[in-house]
Amino acid sequence: MNVTASTVSLTVADVAASREFFHTHLGYQVAMAADGFASLTRGDAAADIVLLQCGSEVLPPEQRDQQATGLIFALTVTGIEAEERRLREAGAPITMPLREEPWGERLFQLTDPNGVVVQFVEWATQEEPTKGD
Repeated sequence: MNVTASTVSLTVADVAASREFFHTHLGYQVAMAADGFASLTRGDAAADIVLLQCGSEVLPPEQRDQQATGLIFALTVTGIEAEERRLREAGAPITMPLREEPWGERLFQLTDPNGVVVQFVEWATQEEPTKGD
């Protein structure tokens, strides 16, 4: 298998609200859009996003009324403090402030208008032991 791209498809109640959130706060651009659908992309290694209107007939019947819940869309970044500060100053809905876990993961979260959780992650670097320690 050779994976050439990654896309997450999210079923949401309000496609326009999520599209605007991902564009305004995370720099995603609209690649394609139609009624009840938007395909978003970035120029870096982040996964592309497809937003589908809840109830859309393109989905199998058993999936049409499901919404993106319980999912965390995680982006590994560099310069996490600056990113958290930028988003806070822009009025982004930060729903978990920046923190560091004991295992070295630094993270914070935003939540979009449809309840999609976006987590920013940066791994803290471990200091190298000095010789003689």
